[in-house]
Formats: sequence, structure tokens, C-alpha cells
Amino acid sequence: MTDARTAELRGFREVQRLAYACAEAVAARLRPGLTERDAARMQREWLRARGVRDWFHLPFAWFGDRTAFAGFRIPLQFFPTGRRLEAGMPFILDLAPVHRGFTADVGYSGCLGPNRLHGKLLADLEAHRELILREVRERRSLREIYQDVDRLMARQGYANRHRAYPFGVIAHKIDRVKERRVSPHVLGFGTQSLKGLARDALHGHRDGWSPLWSPYRFSDHPPKPGLWAVEPHLGFRGTGAKFEEILVVTDSRDPEQSAFWLDDDLPHVRRWAEAA
Repeated sequence: MTDARTAELRGFREVQRLAYACAEAVAARLRPGLTERDAARMQREWLRARGVRDWFHLPFAWFGDRTAFAGFRIPLQFFPTGRRLEAGMPFILDLAPVHRGFTADVGYSGCLGPNRLHGKLLADLEAHRELILREVRERRSLREIYQDVDRLMARQGYANRHRAYPFGVIAHKIDRVKERRVSPHVLGFGTQSLKGLARDALHGHRDGWSPLWSPYRFSDHPPKPGLWAVEPHLGFRGTGAKFEEILVVTDSRDPEQSAFWLDDDLPHVRRWAEAA
């Protein structure tokens, strides 16, 4: 790996760690009575205090059965609401800052107090992280891997909730973003990041690949080298849990270098290690 590539990955790793540090800091401050809008604002303020001025998307927060996207039918339902947090209630914080031109998109699942079901969902996500990495290294098509994730969820007794996202995506490609003095956003998404995703979609359509990892035919191709924000999302009777982190895909013939998670020092990975 070249020095330039190593430095670039370090930049993405740093902003991903910044995003997870924000999620952990805000999660520690959540109390009964706070709303999803409060939690989203707390994430924005924490990151802005540390120099973030642009976003792939603004922070989201989902409480209670909204962690499983219960009743979600239209994109506007993903935005933070006045739903109030209660003791024992699960929550998800989802944030995608851009810092110094590097992008991260992370998902943090937690619970306000003990919740055995939520704990089981979190533990069962580990098998999905392992499956996704193994099959990307095998150069299975994105669509096939998606179907295998679906089958694993079914065996575990869960519903696939990432299918509720636009285009049913389990992941999307991310890239560097040019820094601008003014960084507007549209419907919560940064315009610079959207332009990059649109360019990838245009080039991909011409060359036979997609920057969206979905269950549909346009994802029926091997993983494209680059960085992918991957987010398997489990749901069971009004409780949802997920992680989201960056997967690096390369064109190396060495299986271990052909794909790897950008960082193994993340909250959900540490949680699994401690449990083991």
C-alpha cells in the first residue's frame, strides 16, 4: 500500500473515530424525556465544536419502535421527531460528518437501561460483520451478499430493516469531499457529498456497477474497489439495532488485503470482544 493511500485511510479512520466519539458522548448524556430532535441537535453541536462544517447527512436519532422503522413508508419519516426517550428504550444515533475532506457514516445502537432483547440483537450483529467481510473477499456479487445477509437474519429470527432505507440499501460508497467555505445541504444531505454520489452513479451506470449496495439488479456485480459505509440493521417486534462503519475494498489478490474493515477499535467491536 502506498504512503499516499495509507495517509488517506488514516484520514477516513480519524473522522470515523470522531463520529463514534460523538455518538458515545451523546449516548452518555441521554435521559428520559429527551426527544429525537434533542439527540440530533446534541450530535450537531458536539461535532461543530470540534470543527465539523459539512455532512454526508445531518445526524439522525431514532427511539423506541422507530429503531425498527415501525410503520416507515416515506423518507420524511427518517428525520428526528418529538418522540421522547423512556427508561429501557432502545435508541440509534446515525451521523455522517465530513471533516478535512474525509467522510464517515456511522450508526450507534444503545439502550437507556437494561434490555435483554436489545442486547441479543447487538450480539447477533457480529455474525453479519463476519459474513460480509468473508463474502466480499470471495468477490461474491453485492446482490448475492445482500441475499445471504437476509438469510442469516431469517435464521436468527429477525427482520431486515435496512430494506426500509431508500433503494433498500445495506451500504453505499463514500469518497473524499472538497472542502468549501459554505457547505449547504438539501433535505439533510450535504450537496458536495450528493454530487459525488451522483457522479459515481453516472460512471457506474456506464461501466456496469452501482455506488448503492442493494437487493436489486443494478447491484448484481462484484464489490467495486473503494470505501463503503455498511449498515446491517436487525429488527424484532419494535426493537431495532445496527452498526455502520467503513469497509475498504481493494483490487489486491491477497485475500486479507482485498477487503478489510477500516478500524477494529469501535464500540460494537469492543463490546463483542469483552463479551467473548
